Amino acid sequence: MGFENIKLNGMGKKPTPGKATVLSLGKGFPHTLVMQEFLVDGYFRNTNCDDPELKQKLTRLCKTTTVKTRYVVMSDEILKKCPELAMAGQATVKQRLDICNDAVTEMAIDASKACISDWGRPISDITHLVYVSSSEARLPGGDLYLAKGLGLSPETNRVMLYFSGCSGGVAGFRVAKDIAENNPGSRVLLATSETTIIGFKPPNPDRPYDLVGVALFGDGAGAMIIGSDPNSSENPLFELHTAIQHFLPDTEKIIDGRLTEEGISFTLDRALPQIIEDNIEAFCDKLMSSVGLTSKDYNDMFWAVHPGGPAILNRLEKRLDLSPDKLSASRRALTDYGNASSNTIVYVMEYMIEEGLKRKNGDKNDNDWGLILAFGPGL
Repeated sequence: MGFENIKLNGMGKKPTPGKATVLSLGKGFPHTLVMQEFLVDGYFRNTNCDDPELKQKLTRLCKTTTVKTRYVVMSDEILKKCPELAMAGQATVKQRLDICNDAVTEMAIDASKACISDWGRPISDITHLVYVSSSEARLPGGDLYLAKGLGLSPETNRVMLYFSGCSGGVAGFRVAKDIAENNPGSRVLLATSETTIIGFKPPNPDRPYDLVGVALFGDGAGAMIIGSDPNSSENPLFELHTAIQHFLPDTEKIIDGRLTEEGISFTLDRALPQIIEDNIEAFCDKLMSSVGLTSKDYNDMFWAVHPGGPAILNRLEKRLDLSPDKLSASRRALTDYGNASSNTIVYVMEYMIEEGLKRKNGDKNDNDWGLILAFGPGL
């Protein structure tokens, strides 16, 4: 589980010297937008499956995820070129990776360009690149292809974080924060990019979790510029104060992903939401106490939580007695983009900024402190 304690900035507050700050955000998506109400028919048509029981199950799942729209790389053109993807056991890992490797690079470039444009400084000022993905595998890695596609300097220091799952975006925060604070003057581009084609399969009654993935996950990319001591031309959005990572012993099989001949296959234990509910409060208290926050009223802070699914958000909200608006940015991101794995935290933060500006314009007090939380394989 990864956490960040973040201090809202950009509202006239002076950044703490030496502390990493988020200076801009950006996102990128593939061209295909899927409406949840049409997903079931499209998926079963594309996979040539007519199992009424599986179709009914996916219909139920689609209604419970709260997802309404998602972007996906998968398209009729891809299925025409690679029909094996729709046939059980036919597509090879090479076929999947040939599609995924190119797709995640293209989306990461789009997100990074949007982020750099919002930042307003020349691309030559980027000194470090942290790249996150659980949707590709190659040597050299996607970090090099992203750097080349953007035209980054060959001297740019690069770090790859592969196969971190849903916690990858926040893990990238932690790494970028350390780089920014230990290299004065540095500017770190953090980019995440994911596609579900790496695990696309026809429905199978022996793999019930595959349908959960179909109902919940989406594709896309996110990017951020992170650096300390922003200059007058930069607009600090958040100050990254403290970061910790913690794993729960003997939970390695709770979220289990394997790269097989059929791409990535996931299994998810039904106990996951309960495990998070049972442990979340102690984690939050530990992080808050590290900066001297001893109040037990979690509503005094703002929250950017990776929306793994509605059950996790509901359990967290209940355990911490959060008011409904505290997780509204997470719920909006899930509704509009689905669970896009490591990217989703970028979408949550964009909505949180939007909601914070609305509160500011309404003359309501903004909370100074907040938490970013994400949960991934480990647990």
